Order: sequence, then C-alpha cells, then structure tokens
Amino acid sequence: MATQILKKFTLKPASAARSKTTSAEYVASRARDPTFEKLMDKYKNLFKVFSIQDLILAHPTTSTTTTNHPSISIDFLNRLSQKLHLNRGATHFLRKYPHIFDIFYEPTKSQPFCKLTDAALEISRQESEAINASLHTVIDRLVRLLSMSISKSLPLRAIFKVWRELGLPDDFEDSVIAKNSQLFALCDGNEPNTHTLKLVSEIPRNTLVAVVENWRVIECCKEECSVDRMEIRYSFKHGHPPGMRLRKNFKAKVKEWQRLPYIGPYEEMGEKKRTKAGIMGIEKRAVGIFHEFLSLTVEKMVEVEKISHFRKWFGIDLNTRDLFLDHPGMFYLSTKGKRHTVFLREAYEKGCLIEPNPVYEARRKLHDLLVLGRRGLPTGGCKLRSVGQNEDDGIGKRR
Repeated sequence: MATQILKKFTLKPASAARSKTTSAEYVASRARDPTFEKLMDKYKNLFKVFSIQDLILAHPTTSTTTTNHPSISIDFLNRLSQKLHLNRGATHFLRKYPHIFDIFYEPTKSQPFCKLTDAALEISRQESEAINASLHTVIDRLVRLLSMSISKSLPLRAIFKVWRELGLPDDFEDSVIAKNSQLFALCDGNEPNTHTLKLVSEIPRNTLVAVVENWRVIECCKEECSVDRMEIRYSFKHGHPPGMRLRKNFKAKVKEWQRLPYIGPYEEMGEKKRTKAGIMGIEKRAVGIFHEFLSLTVEKMVEVEKISHFRKWFGIDLNTRDLFLDHPGMFYLSTKGKRHTVFLREAYEKGCLIEPNPVYEARRKLHDLLVLGRRGLPTGGCKLRSVGQNEDDGIGKRR
C-alpha cells in the first residue's frame, strides 16, 4: 500500500507516463548515457573474468605444471558455462583473453586445463595487498553498513554477495570479523545454517557522517557559492545524462525534492508518517541510504539484485530499481550483460573514478588486459601447449 501511495507523489522524469507503462518499458525508456554504456560494454566481460579468476584461485592446484599455479579443468568451466553466462562455451571465452588466461594440456589427466597468466596473477596479488593494506577502511565500511540497518545487523549471505564491491578480503570472516570481536559478532540466523552479522559496539552518531555531507560543506565553503545555505542543507549532487530533456515542471520538482528534509542513513528512522511530505521523506531517506551504500563500494557501482538483499534490513519498502530510475541525476542504471547495474553518477568522470583507490587501480590493470584482447600477440593458428613445454610455446606461440 505504501508503495502505491508513494508512486502518486514521488519524483519521476515522466510521472504522467509511468503509471501507463510496465516495469520493463520504464527501464527501456530511461535516458541513456553513452559514457556509462561504453564502460559497461567492458565491465560485462570483466565480471565474467572475475568469476573465472575466483574459481581458479579458490581451486587447489590439480595439475603438474612446473610453475605450480592454481589451475582448473576446462571441462569443469564448460559445465558452468550457463551460470557464468559464457554463451559460446568456456574455451571460446578464455581464448579471447590470452593476456589473462593460459590454456594448457595436462598429460597426466588427459585433458586441457586453465590457469592465470603471470601478468594476471601479479595483478591479483597487487589487489590482495591493496585490500590487506586498507583493512581499517574495510572495517569502517562494515561498521557503516551495519549502522544503516534498523537492527544494526545484516545477514552474512547478503554481505557475501557484495564482498568484492566492498573490497573485503577473501577470508574476511577470519581476518576482519573474528579479529574485531569488540565490534562484530556472528549470530545464528532465523533460518537453519544461516548467520547474522551484528554490530555489538555502540558507535556515537556524531562519528558517522554521510558522504554527501562532505559535498555539502564543500559547496557551502566555495567563494562563488550563491546557493542559500539552508537550501543546500538537504541537497544531493545532480548531473543528468547528456541529451536528457529537462522540462520546466521536472526542474521544479527536483528543486522541491532537494529542499525536502529527511532522516539521514545513520539516524534513527522513527515512526513513518503517511502524509505527502512524510511519504516523500521516506523515499528521500531510501535514496540517501543507497547513495551512502554506493559511496562505500570500491568502484561506486553495484548490481541492483545484490543491493536489494539489504532493502528490508534498511527499512526500505520501495522497489529498488524504480528508485534508481526515478533519480537519474544521482544514479545511472545499465542493463548490459544480462544484469542491472547501478552507478553513482557523481563519482565518475569520462568513464573513470574521480577519486580512485588502490584496489580500484589494481582492478583497472586487469581491465586493461581485457581490453587488449588478442592484441600484442603474433597472428596465425594457435597451438595448445602441453605441460613441460617452454612457457614461450603457450597459447601465444604460432607456427
């Protein structure tokens, strides 16, 4: 019921048409941003690379390779092709990126295997080092995430879904949670074999400041700032897609929404008011929470399906995807790669993070190897290397 009432009042670029369209049509009608679309063209394959890389690194060394690198059989990856969205099979995908994956034949097992190239393995090591060097930031992210929850707790399975986005170590249960028992505790969940991560330490509210507050302070301190300080008190940074038609009525609604008071992501929610202003305040609180959530991620982006797992724990009753679509000045929703991915618009410029971090920079190196494709390798028919052959006789060697 609350969602239906909210649809009547919430800000939408085409509010008149919204009620007459299906959810799929609403997604399709969004204003496209070429910069983010081009970025997602690369990311949709990078996500697949990450999945295969994780499988390889998590798999014990099952071959007799002289380098003793972790490896995995091609047959195993082929069985997971559908789940990994490898439409033409694992082998075809792996051969597209020889700077990342090395396919070789294992005589003792009479089948082909795959491992990471030295360059990809080095990038993975750099990423792990960057994560381990920023454990204090990781702890702060978990504290903030739990502090946004109404019960100051979250299901562990939901955190597992965004462990990469949050820059958590592979073993964060031991290296972060168990080693900081003064902050975190794992409790049994409501369902069998489930666990809940709980914040056990009382965190003073004045120590948790939302990221948007920093922007507001900077805006107010600008010498050329002509905006009323009271007007910017509840505002968010906006930057609409290029070419998006901003009608006068839409601009007026944005201005009204910007001035609307709301409860911040780290404040107690209190009782929900069913007035027009109260319902719009609930929506703005949800926007503030998702804005803060995306700000906590390494790359300021996350899959909508993953962030939806936190919705009820944050006390949000609204459709997550529609909320992002309703605020194109703050978020950009991409549908490439058979997934809905949301970006924090203000964090990006020309397809790159404005304020990069070491973990992001390490991942960008893997992205650069992906962009290379097969470039930089001799042309001709490829030869499958067997274990024991010279490394120069690998997938890049030509007859």
